[in-house]
Amino acid sequence: MIGIFDSGYGGLTVLKPLLKILPEYDYMYLGDNARAPYGIRSRDTVKKYSEEAVEFLFAQGASLIITACNTVSSLALRHLQQKYLRDTGDKSKKILGVIKPVAEKAVEITKTYRIGVVGTRGTIESKAYDAELKHLNESVKVFSRACPLLVPLIEERWHHKPEARKILKTYLKPLKSANIDVLILGCTHYPLMHNDFQKYAGRRIKVLDTGKITALSLKDYLGRHPEIEEMLQKNHTRQYMTTDSPEKFMEFANRELHLNIKEVKKVQIWK
Repeated sequence: MIGIFDSGYGGLTVLKPLLKILPEYDYMYLGDNARAPYGIRSRDTVKKYSEEAVEFLFAQGASLIITACNTVSSLALRHLQQKYLRDTGDKSKKILGVIKPVAEKAVEITKTYRIGVVGTRGTIESKAYDAELKHLNESVKVFSRACPLLVPLIEERWHHKPEARKILKTYLKPLKSANIDVLILGCTHYPLMHNDFQKYAGRRIKVLDTGKITALSLKDYLGRHPEIEEMLQKNHTRQYMTTDSPEKFMEFANRELHLNIKEVKKVQIWK
């Protein structure tokens, strides 16, 4: 089973293209909505929350986990891989992030080598995207911008309001001035405002479709690793779990992402 973990609703923007591109697999989604957003938390807190989520998903039968949350991928992914995979020598499980495939796509399509990144404070301050982009091509210049108000607005479904669009326009102004030609949405919540990002970024800036990129990357990964692909069940099952209100989760997922979810289970992942 493939487990998708996010601090809240954002990971659904990764899950949706996965369901379209790789529909045959069993999926389990966990949103830690009760403790969202993660972007304002310390590294130690993000590690702790992520450990609890990973242990829960493994216990529920997941053999491959995607940390859809960029903050987790930035601050805790290597820690999780070290603790649960390398230190234990367990080759029957995998934990993947979302930063590498998106960075690879950005470097592939940029023409000016001036790439913008927006995300939570935790993601931007970690400089995880900067390091990955520079690793792929030393010529790349990275222009980053923390957008701390967007996740709470999206979680509260205020992202369609003029106030949210005004804030977004303000956030993007210095990136446009930097003459970037590719923009990475370094938070899985942000694709819910993708059209607004593209509108205010302008036609000369390509705003990446992070969910689709992640799904295509996983398809390629499984093709290159048949030993992992063979571990995954193919019964087309979907499970949705949240640490907060199942009703709010279902309403958001169905209204904003049209996922047609019938049931969401409330769980407690902390001790």
